Amino acid sequence: MELVNIGFGNLISTARLIAIVGPDSAPVKRLIQESRDRGMLIDATYGRKTASVLMMDSDHVVLSALSTEKLGPRFGMKAEDFTEEE
Repeated sequence: MELVNIGFGNLISTARLIAIVGPDSAPVKRLIQESRDRGMLIDATYGRKTASVLMMDSDHVVLSALSTEKLGPRFGMKAEDFTEEE
């Protein structure tokens, strides 16, 4: 099992990760609130602003203060994978 640091010494399993998304869209904000209501939200921001939202296969949602651009390389993604498509 490979663990990756998502900020402030918090680690998650790469095998359990489904997606890393930004927190700004309305559907993601709704997902965060629904997860909080169900008790499935893990806040790993240490009081900082949420910069990315990690969705796990266990239905947990993890908040991180690190941006998707900083987390991507930790999961083996390349810089060109972050270009926005229109």
